[in-house]
Amino acid sequence: MKQFFGMSRRGSLDEALQGLYHPQFIMLLSNKDQFDEHVAQLEKRFPGVPSIGCIGMAYQLGVVENGVGIVAFSDGVNAAANVLEHVSTMPVKYIQRLEQDIKTVGGTERDTVCIDFCAGNDACVLTTINTALRKRGISLMGGTGDQGRVSANGRIYEDAVAYGLVRNQGGRVKTYKENIYHQLGDYRFVASGTDRANYVLGALNGKSAKQVYKDILHVTDEEILTRTFQNPFGKINGEDTCIISIKEVQGSSLACFRQVNDSDVLILLELGDYRAIVQDTIAQICRDFPRRSAVFSVNCLFRYKLFSEQGYMQDYLRDMAALGNHVGFVGYGEHYNDRFVNQSMTCVVFE
Repeated sequence: MKQFFGMSRRGSLDEALQGLYHPQFIMLLSNKDQFDEHVAQLEKRFPGVPSIGCIGMAYQLGVVENGVGIVAFSDGVNAAANVLEHVSTMPVKYIQRLEQDIKTVGGTERDTVCIDFCAGNDACVLTTINTALRKRGISLMGGTGDQGRVSANGRIYEDAVAYGLVRNQGGRVKTYKENIYHQLGDYRFVASGTDRANYVLGALNGKSAKQVYKDILHVTDEEILTRTFQNPFGKINGEDTCIISIKEVQGSSLACFRQVNDSDVLILLELGDYRAIVQDTIAQICRDFPRRSAVFSVNCLFRYKLFSEQGYMQDYLRDMAALGNHVGFVGYGEHYNDRFVNQSMTCVVFE
């Protein structure tokens, strides 16, 4: 299979589509002002080709912050695209769409991936989608777009998740997740006073969540939102750790970018040697896939901000380019199988 990447910093879809012929699956990454226009134009240009889209920044060797990016697969993939609607209340109502698409694509654990763009309620959405994917062992990766809107096959949806099922007819696929954080000290907290609907963390071990965070890290209220780049929370999930970013301070509580429940056990994390960790990820992918057709990734907005502040973002994209054809987008939350994580990178590699 082949992966195409086209972009326009001025938001010209025609410019971004130059050189794209006979796509079999398309992903649109647009800006909030031109999203509607781009969705309609793309469907007119390639009618009937499975497509998904969201509002977000695309990247290859550079980041398109406010234009348009196109990622397309061709020459050896079988794909289907669709949506699950009403994700804030009942995404399972539409699960038969995904089940039918799985039958149509006919994929297996070895050669098929589900890529999703979500408009919200990610944890519930991923649990729902996984009920269908796990029957075939199919992996998932994706992320959250901006402005609560996604597209599929030329239509725009709110309160929905758009997904593409992609079967690689030329070889294997595999998903990866990269975590650049490790545990700080031996702190362990039991969460309480949570507001699940609004992702609010009220207390840790019975004390104000904000005050606990401030006391350990010796930061002010104003410094909390930038300190989360270095010190997010973590929720232990088996042998894995799901990163929980802090969104804002709400009184004595902390609002986060993913749901925290009463009685969840949390730890505090600290930033590791991210340059070395990225090299380890690249080396692992090369060991698993000596021959790579494409790599599509989602990097968290907070990773993008951190890497940019550290002067590493361009170096990061150059490092990842060593894998070959690497492209992706900046998300507001990352998806890895049935897990919704923050401040991470997820990707899919095609043989």
